[in-house]
Amino acid sequence: MNSTLRANTMEKKRFVVWAQLLAGTAIMLCLPVALPAESAEARAFDAIKALKGTWESKMSDGSIATTSFRETAGGSAVLQMIGEGTAMEMPTLYHLDGSRLMATHYCAAQNQPRMVLEPGQDPAKTLKFKFLDVTNLKSPDSGHMSAVAFHFVDSDHLRQEWTYREKGKETPEVFELVRKR
Repeated sequence: MNSTLRANTMEKKRFVVWAQLLAGTAIMLCLPVALPAESAEARAFDAIKALKGTWESKMSDGSIATTSFRETAGGSAVLQMIGEGTAMEMPTLYHLDGSRLMATHYCAAQNQPRMVLEPGQDPAKTLKFKFLDVTNLKSPDSGHMSAVAFHFVDSDHLRQEWTYREKGKETPEVFELVRKR
């Protein structure tokens, strides 16, 4: 065999080997990969996302309060709107912040408490957020939300407990929410 033919044959063999490596890599990239287990915070966030829709709760005065949940910001946050369209309208945004699940409540008291999910909970049953900090607080004794808890009864019933702190005293307010169909 002459040297030119031998060189062409070697070049073709190298090309075939590289093509096989490339094809094998492409196939490997398409195969399912074992992903790390989803964090408790991510599962909790998914539980809040699943609340999507409108909910109603009967108030102590007999009136009906409306709460809605919807994803926003490309699915990176969930907006809970309490009393939409009323003078007491209050949004709360839930979002992941690294390994933490956060809640920022924009209160009718004109401050913005931030809460963080307490660790070690079963997202299918209960989620409790505890106070982290607050912006726009007039004084340390001024009223602000200090906690919120979700108690999942079933897919159409939710018990939500908000805790309001003022002058060192905490007052819980419980809402028995029913999904509006």
